[in-house]
Amino acid sequence: MSTAAGRGRRPLKVAVLGGGPGGLYAAALLKRLDPDREITVWERNAPDDTFGFGVVLSDETLGGIEHADPAIYDALQAEFVRWDDIDIVHRGRTLTSGGHGFAALGRRRLLAVLHDRCRALGVRLRFRTEAPPAALLARDHDLVIAADGVHSTTRAAHADVFRPRLTTHRCRYIWLSADFALDAFRFEIADTGHGIAQLHAYPYARGEAGGTGGTSGPGGASTVIVEMREEVWRANGLATRDEDASAAWCADLFAKTLDGRPLRTNRSSWTAFRTVVNERWSHGRIVLLGDAAHTAHFSIGSGTKLAVEDALALAACLREQPTLDEALAAYEAERRPVVASTQRAARASLAWFEDLATYTGQPPYQFAFNLLTRSRRVTHGNLRLRDPDFTAAVAEEAGVPEDTPPMFTPFRLRGLTLRNRVVVSPMDMYSADGDGTPGDFHLVHLGARALGGAGLVMTEMVCVSRAGRITPACTGLYTEEHERAWRRIADFVHTQAPGTALGVQLGHSGRKGSTRRMWEGIDQPLPEGNWPVVAPSALPYRPGTSQLPHALTTDEMAAIREDFARAAASAARAGFDLLELHCAHGYLLSGFLSPLTNQRTDAYGGSRAARLRFPLEVFDAVRAQWPADRPMTVRISATDWADGGTTPEDAVAIAAAFAEHGADAIDVSTGQVVAHERPDYGRSYQTPFADRIRNTLGIPVIAVGAISSWDDVNSLILAGRADLCALGRPHLYDPHWTLHAAAEQGYTGPGAPWPAPYRAGSRTPPTGRTDAPKPRLTLR
Repeated sequence: MSTAAGRGRRPLKVAVLGGGPGGLYAAALLKRLDPDREITVWERNAPDDTFGFGVVLSDETLGGIEHADPAIYDALQAEFVRWDDIDIVHRGRTLTSGGHGFAALGRRRLLAVLHDRCRALGVRLRFRTEAPPAALLARDHDLVIAADGVHSTTRAAHADVFRPRLTTHRCRYIWLSADFALDAFRFEIADTGHGIAQLHAYPYARGEAGGTGGTSGPGGASTVIVEMREEVWRANGLATRDEDASAAWCADLFAKTLDGRPLRTNRSSWTAFRTVVNERWSHGRIVLLGDAAHTAHFSIGSGTKLAVEDALALAACLREQPTLDEALAAYEAERRPVVASTQRAARASLAWFEDLATYTGQPPYQFAFNLLTRSRRVTHGNLRLRDPDFTAAVAEEAGVPEDTPPMFTPFRLRGLTLRNRVVVSPMDMYSADGDGTPGDFHLVHLGARALGGAGLVMTEMVCVSRAGRITPACTGLYTEEHERAWRRIADFVHTQAPGTALGVQLGHSGRKGSTRRMWEGIDQPLPEGNWPVVAPSALPYRPGTSQLPHALTTDEMAAIREDFARAAASAARAGFDLLELHCAHGYLLSGFLSPLTNQRTDAYGGSRAARLRFPLEVFDAVRAQWPADRPMTVRISATDWADGGTTPEDAVAIAAAFAEHGADAIDVSTGQVVAHERPDYGRSYQTPFADRIRNTLGIPVIAVGAISSWDDVNSLILAGRADLCALGRPHLYDPHWTLHAAAEQGYTGPGAPWPAPYRAGSRTPPTGRTDAPKPRLTLR
């Protein structure tokens, strides 16, 4: 095999499958980097055949193009339509946010620029020609680039190697075009009579041009995408309408925006978006690029952008690495994290639009802010920089006082008013003294975080019985000694950090008990001294490793219910301000809720209502012992991240059931229910589940899960996705995280008062000068 950069006995011979922007750009770059390369692009369609209309590229992508091939960049620059504003139409009112910065051009024009560049460089373009299979081409080519799109035949032919996961989503959409140029990116919501539809539209051509296919008309052109839920699409009879009839229906629905103009088609059909993820991107000499490797929903940008960036990275790695294998490994290592981040943002955006109906009742500015920040890539902080007047209007509508970050507004739960929206999340410390007694460590640990400014500080899961511990070092609340020790901590918090609320989380380990401390071997049984564990069903957490639990009898369940009730009464006497019932993470009550862990055949298993029965009985028993003026919350796992487990729809129903029984808020976590889970980790990755519960049911929620910045907290609160935000690891890193967040934002109000002994440190410490004297004279 020749070397990756074409060095060796013969030049690198490359076949590119697919004549879309990614494949063409890869061919042009590789030929430009080494003119001796023999490169052929295979495209089944004619040069002018394409789907869709406009293409959006970011400034970042354009910068990469400019650096890699100025000729292509210069040609594109002459074609781009640029704009800064986003218009959001909500109940007939248009709100505009500026400072965003977009660039777009017609897809046909983009292809023409790339065709010209490839021809000028000597790339062989084979149109109207079906490419041979990639495996056949790999026999006499050094590299085969499969840029053959979302329906990639190459990926399908080698599915055993690439191991693709294809997810079809719940909305239908259609790409259309209007013969005039909008002056902003436009989002608009319309009521179809059978549910809502949304319009995504942006300009891609201005001025005089032709008028067929994807070209612009005399007044320019705009891409128009209409999207709606599958059931809304079917109820409107669109499943039986042809291309022209569908375009006419969409034009009528958005007639005011279109000023009565028709919409044009270009091989337009109603499609359900598919997310493509591959475990591997290369196989021998074959490599996937663009939509063949990955897709990201159009609502956060263009698949073209990702494909072009793939081409840039692949060309660079082939140049930098000594062998093809190393180059392809480097390409995947470079691009995979970027693509994964983009896909997480795209999934968040996609899910937001799938659930759009739950947000349309929000006030206009909050709805607009929620839409703009839906992917979590645009935040309160950078939106303030882009358009401070818009962000100020959002805050004013929400009643946020001037110069007050949203996170420092108060929030009331029953008889408790929290001074801000920050919660120190429950975190197991595995540091109890003796038989579950919290000691000096817990006094210092919880006391420091109470002094650190959070509105609510939560204990770790406090076990309601000795048999309900996770480890021998877990705290409990089942003896008088425990109660006295917790009262000591509560007294310290209330005396030394007045205004900070202290919450207790009560739970039972269930089948995840009798294990070692986390740093000694998480979920591993004790080397000696194990105690029997219990569960709804006799299913071990980790088969072959964990203990086999005993399936509880109804008499044993009644005894555990009383353990919870006694612990709640003890917690009230100890002085806690809030009580949370732990029904998440695979512990006992969570085990009853999930169909993966509850396989009972009696009244406590089977249907969702039956699986809820025992957790609700425990909730009622605890609520009866907990003072009426003090709030009670419930933590749930909103998904098991495993097939056949709890779904987001189940989570909404579970939350509704607890709310009906008197829960004041739902603390929405996910997973840790089964060992074979596959979480979709990422920044704020659990918040969409809290968002759905809050905006579907209208009940307060606590969002938790990789929320790490005060900017994220402000964004979640102001968008109406959460009422409180629980942060764990950030408070381990910095016990005074909340006070430091206030200082960094220049906030000195009542939502984050510094304790009197600490006030001298309430400003960010000064550092050495980093500026240099500015030149004032130029001497020649």
